[in-house]
Amino acid sequence: MRKNEGMSEREPSAPANRYPAADEWQAVDNYFTETLVGEDAALAAARRSGTATTMPNAEVAANQGAFLGLLANIAGAKRVLEFGTLAGYSTIWLARAVGESGHVVTLELEEQNAAVAEENFLAAGVADRIETIIGPALDTAAQLINDGVESFDFVFIDADKPNNPAYLAAALELTRSGAVIVIDNVVRNGEVVDGDSADPRVHGVRSVADAMAANPDLDATALQTVGEKGWDGLIIARRR
Repeated sequence: MRKNEGMSEREPSAPANRYPAADEWQAVDNYFTETLVGEDAALAAARRSGTATTMPNAEVAANQGAFLGLLANIAGAKRVLEFGTLAGYSTIWLARAVGESGHVVTLELEEQNAAVAEENFLAAGVADRIETIIGPALDTAAQLINDGVESFDFVFIDADKPNNPAYLAAALELTRSGAVIVIDNVVRNGEVVDGDSADPRVHGVRSVADAMAANPDLDATALQTVGEKGWDGLIIARRR
């Protein structure tokens, strides 16, 4: 038998120094969204309505929203806590994931954003399973802890980044064993590796990563993403 006969060929390597442009990243996102995700009219409208919030274009991409929904499904989540609502785009994905018997609590600082989100929840047909609480998220989370609310199965943290460690601490008080915690926007265009950064958002990410690494009750990893939202990523953790 010749040397390579009957042996599987290895896939060719990517060309050396081949860095795709941002429009190529977006084209790939668009391809997978159209092929696999099937964003419906209510979701598309919610995404577009982000322009009416205090942080336009800050919502997750469609394929990322679908990823969050899949994670919640895989975790068997029926109770979800979200830090940061904006127009409610990711909230709708999560509300659909928990189903009609599930419940999503989403925390939003700005009344303007909450009003936009509430309209989107109604249009998507999930308003009855979402509770939007307006005010500083740390204060709201502390109240939930004091009230002894039922534990959450899934937490999505996508609010002001300097407070990430405090949001994680609250999430740990409000979740059960086996719960999944996802933190968005952790790569910061690669700046997360700069321990001398003057950006408090970078330090918020680094501090929460350190806290997770030091917590024996958490298994965690991080994924870099590129796409229509640029170069960023997620931390995904599970409580033991």
